[in-house]
Amino acid sequence: MSDVGTLAGRRIVLGVTGGIAAYKAVEIASRLKKKGADVRVIMTRAAVSFVTPLTFREITGHPVTTTMWGEPHHHVEHIALAEFAELFLIAPATANFIAKAAAGIADDMLTTSILATRAALYIAPAMNTGMWENPVTQENVQRLTERGVQIIPPAVGQLACGTTGAGRLPEPEEIVAIVERHFSHEQSLAGRRILITAAGTEEALDPVRYLGNRSTGRMGFAVAAEAARRGAEVVLIAGPTPLVTPAGVRRVNVRSARDMYAAVLAEYDAVDAAIKAAAVADYRPAEIADHKIKKSDGELTLTLTRNPDILYELGQKKRHQVLVGFAAETQNVEEYARGKLAKKNLDFIVANNVAEKDAGFGVLTNHVQIFYADGRAEDHPLMPKSELAGVILDRLEELLKSSTKPALLAGKGDHA
Repeated sequence: MSDVGTLAGRRIVLGVTGGIAAYKAVEIASRLKKKGADVRVIMTRAAVSFVTPLTFREITGHPVTTTMWGEPHHHVEHIALAEFAELFLIAPATANFIAKAAAGIADDMLTTSILATRAALYIAPAMNTGMWENPVTQENVQRLTERGVQIIPPAVGQLACGTTGAGRLPEPEEIVAIVERHFSHEQSLAGRRILITAAGTEEALDPVRYLGNRSTGRMGFAVAAEAARRGAEVVLIAGPTPLVTPAGVRRVNVRSARDMYAAVLAEYDAVDAAIKAAAVADYRPAEIADHKIKKSDGELTLTLTRNPDILYELGQKKRHQVLVGFAAETQNVEEYARGKLAKKNLDFIVANNVAEKDAGFGVLTNHVQIFYADGRAEDHPLMPKSELAGVILDRLEELLKSSTKPALLAGKGDHA
């Protein structure tokens, strides 16, 4: 996306924090402006030590905000910028800024503005490798991601401190391309109803214990957030998870596989597509003890019975819907995924090896392969789950273009 005007009229606030990579923000602002965006810049006090506000003012044609206590205005500046923005882009973002944003601290113009805005928020971290990999930073990034913030992962390369590793700010053209992609998909799913399942299920063993799995729901929630951003009416059926419901998404909470089965079937006929990202238990205890099972000297034998196969059922009932499944495997990924694709009557399946580093449960990234009913296959490199959500929905949109009239326009029930 290099065409002039691809961001024509888009209102973007660029936040610049105090890292050595602040000089790259000048080129980011320039590229955004050349593509037609209306760019306003907020600089932290530390950022001013690296780049002068005058530079950004000359590029954008607007005054640069550096403090909450500048010249008096007829409006409250941080609220005005928060309401002005369609998108906030923080580049570079220091570890200090990320920590403040994750904690909801609002002690300067930039942190106050992002707390007040309802605009999309993209953060591009840039810091020393040790700081980036520090568990505290990773926890803060995870917290932001779970709130729907888009993290642009740092690049790997030589850093200003002389070391080599993850922490470099991506090149300005890469960051601007991400902003372009954000706006290019705006309302591309308007009029579509999409059903998404996420997280694991819990199968009660007694009043205290249950059988479960390690799914956090992050992948499904990322897909739901992106689908809603693209204008779809999204119903998210989620197993137990502390994740926050994405903006604009209708959430239905369930606990067991049978709960999810009932909830999914109640919605399925009225949707254009179903994306089954949940890790649903295949088996449940045949009997649930009324009281806590006490420890004894002998072994404990459990009798398990099969749960309903939700995805198979949807495949059999499929009429107009595009049906997408997931396969979390530890071996023979392609063989098992293609078998599931055919057996469940799916349009495509997203498969990954959960034994791979940074591609299993409880992480923010994933490496997947996508297999299609027509025999095609794609291998996607390790990427943030938020970015992968966009890939999955891009593929879904391609299939929906050749499908029937959108459910919302066809009047298939009212789920307001």
